[in-house]
Amino acid sequence: MAQALRFMRLKLRFVIGSALIVGAIAYLIVTAIRSTSQYYLTVNEVAARQAELGGQSLRVAGRVKVGTIAWDPASLILRFAIVPIPEPAADGAVAPVVASDPVSFKVTSIGEPKPDMFAENRDVIVEGKLLPAGEIAATQVLTSCPSKYQAKRNK
Repeated sequence: MAQALRFMRLKLRFVIGSALIVGAIAYLIVTAIRSTSQYYLTVNEVAARQAELGGQSLRVAGRVKVGTIAWDPASLILRFAIVPIPEPAADGAVAPVVASDPVSFKVTSIGEPKPDMFAENRDVIVEGKLLPAGEIAATQVLTSCPSKYQAKRNK
């Protein structure tokens, strides 16, 4: 009887200890997800919710507008504008950005190197904060690889 009681206490301690460990791990996972989660929006979605998103950390997917890139390698300041990514054409080709796109955001990245594949008409993801003036203070600029490889055609 005494041995059975000792076994029950040991089993209870094991169950309580296991529950505490599982609870601690779950707590760490939840807090890590909350602290790293950010909005992932398109340029049009940010424009529609600009007042609501002001000052928040977010990720914005867009395309670099032609003629807006200003890069200073000495001070590591990159400025450009992003516009919505156009819908692909029916034949699968990606249409270039038209200069008259009404929605755009100025982006400023300070202290970060310019991404290797960064160029005009390139799809980018900008991580940062939306400032009240409608500018994005970027903490990181990511370029995406072309979604389709198209070989040159010999004529």
